[in-house]
Amino acid sequence: MTARATPSPGPGFAEFVTLIALIISLVALSIDAMLPALPEIAADLDVVRINDSQYVISVFFAGMGLGQLFFGPLSDSIGRRPAILSGLLLFLLGCLLSIVAVDFTQMLLGRFLQGLGASGPRIVSIALVRDKYRGREMARVMSFVMTVFILVPVFAPAVGQGILLLADWRYIFAMFLCLAFAVGLWFWRRQPETLARSDRIAFSFAQLILDVRAILRIRAALGYTLTMGFIFGAFLGYLSSSQQIFQVQYQLQLLFPLYFGILAVSIGCASLVNARLVMRFGMRRLSRLALQSICLLSFSFLLCAWYFDGHPHLNLLMLYLLPLFFCFGILFGNLNALAMEPLGRIAGLGSAVVGSISTLISAFFGVIVADTYNATVLPLVLGFALLGAAGLLVMRWTEAELAPEH
Repeated sequence: MTARATPSPGPGFAEFVTLIALIISLVALSIDAMLPALPEIAADLDVVRINDSQYVISVFFAGMGLGQLFFGPLSDSIGRRPAILSGLLLFLLGCLLSIVAVDFTQMLLGRFLQGLGASGPRIVSIALVRDKYRGREMARVMSFVMTVFILVPVFAPAVGQGILLLADWRYIFAMFLCLAFAVGLWFWRRQPETLARSDRIAFSFAQLILDVRAILRIRAALGYTLTMGFIFGAFLGYLSSSQQIFQVQYQLQLLFPLYFGILAVSIGCASLVNARLVMRFGMRRLSRLALQSICLLSFSFLLCAWYFDGHPHLNLLMLYLLPLFFCFGILFGNLNALAMEPLGRIAGLGSAVVGSISTLISAFFGVIVADTYNATVLPLVLGFALLGAAGLLVMRWTEAELAPEH
């Protein structure tokens, strides 16, 4: 069993929550603060094909997907502190590579290392919370942490845009570097190890492969993980192409962070509303309804976008995206919980496997959706419609042999 809530000279409750929230939010900040800088990066590093600049986002996700699979089991072997600190060191190295990048290949290598490194603190910090707290206390900690995590995407593009008004894009990576260094130093000085040596498990690649295969043989875990991959793939397609859509196609320029933030608020509101709805309707029913709504909204708006030659009025686009992203907010928490529900005693490794595979699938489909951007919203809306339909079909296959939800 894992060590729990033993007295230590570590941080108090408020300091601990703040520290964990900053560690987890590093991922969202590293994605969303970059969005306004994509055109400048492309121009400075001689990117010929403008859609290729989107790889700055998708490569980060690829690194994060791979990293989650290893950092979770690694932390069970070497402890939480070394795993989190080594992840932060990888992230810092990636930031340095991006700051001094002389070509796009070096930039992408830096971004991959940032994603790989950020996955460690992202997934291991949750295990650290689980070590220290249980039951309602753990739920209380995670609710505060996720509140901060939800707020970061609202403001992150504005932070990136503000830096660009004063300096060039390399200073955004310098901000990541300084923040990660400060958080790492704070963590190193204040947070003691929470996993006792007697509770550690030797790391083995062979055993890891066997455990992954065992998890993927569980129909519910596999099905909901695939569904997450499809749905988050559509969302990653939006993230990667949002700058081109809002700043270039709709010529919003400095107003891009505002519109991006409004849509992020819709997702955040759904996450809060879901906490109430899920107790009444259940995770499966809510997830099916959200997926059905995504399909209905997207196939309907596809006709509207086609009628306007792929360039509907901005107000029409926002009227479509706001309820769409509310549905995404419902799915973000529920699908992960549904995938984890049957894993029971292997929840730690299961979280790493589910997170890794769903992220890698989403990176694959996100690249396809974003790469087909053609100065219209048609590829994005079609991506939402088709991947939403694929997720709905997989969910029906998943639930065909499951007992009814109570």
